[in-house]
Amino acid sequence: MNVNAYLERISVLRGVQFLPDLESLRLLHTRHLFSVPFENLDIHWKRPITIDADRFYEKIVEYKRGGFCYELNGLFNELLRSLGFTTRLISARVSKGGNPGPEFDHAAIIVTIGDKEYLADVGFGDFTAEPLRFVVDLEQKDATGMFVIRRFDDQYFEVAKRDGETWKSEYIFKDIARDLGEFADMCEFQQYSPESHFTKGKLCSIMTENGRKTLTDGKFIVTANGTKRETAVCDDYDFDKVLADEFGIVRVQ
Repeated sequence: MNVNAYLERISVLRGVQFLPDLESLRLLHTRHLFSVPFENLDIHWKRPITIDADRFYEKIVEYKRGGFCYELNGLFNELLRSLGFTTRLISARVSKGGNPGPEFDHAAIIVTIGDKEYLADVGFGDFTAEPLRFVVDLEQKDATGMFVIRRFDDQYFEVAKRDGETWKSEYIFKDIARDLGEFADMCEFQQYSPESHFTKGKLCSIMTENGRKTLTDGKFIVTANGTKRETAVCDDYDFDKVLADEFGIVRVQ
């Protein structure tokens, strides 16, 4: 990995010296979300996604693409380790209709800084802007909303986001370190199974300074300062034009 090239990709100036501290983690986390989109385009462009950090680097840094959780958090984890952070990948089960999905459904990162730990996740779309303290039952205000990490049962923790007067489950996870290769089978499922929501339609989404931009097969949504604006996407030509103009991505032929 060329660390300086990765830092440039996420709009961090070349030569900046990072300490493995909370300030650096917050900066890297937010810059990553502002620079690298969450997208599933390779699935629909029939380009296989393999669990390989070198391939992730080539796609995200050299080709200036995005990816989904295994790619985004898999590579971000490598960056953090290269900068001296102590990390571990964890497997998460995403909430679907109120029920947790299968193990290895999602990859996220636990970062240890001194005697404190943080949940970092740059691969879950519309989620937190900054890492969450890994402290049970501590309600934490983020730029994107209010979150809490709480006990789900005697094995799992749950990340939930406040939705009105209730809490909406985002995902559950065991605090067990995982190897990147353990996500390979679910990566295959996510990109090939008709039961995977990633195979049902194209998606490209990125956080902005005041909201989010999201492109789907049928619409382009811009949320800014709480106001949402939608534009219809009528065909592949419209999709490709918005993709190039708003995300800097050109369709792979």
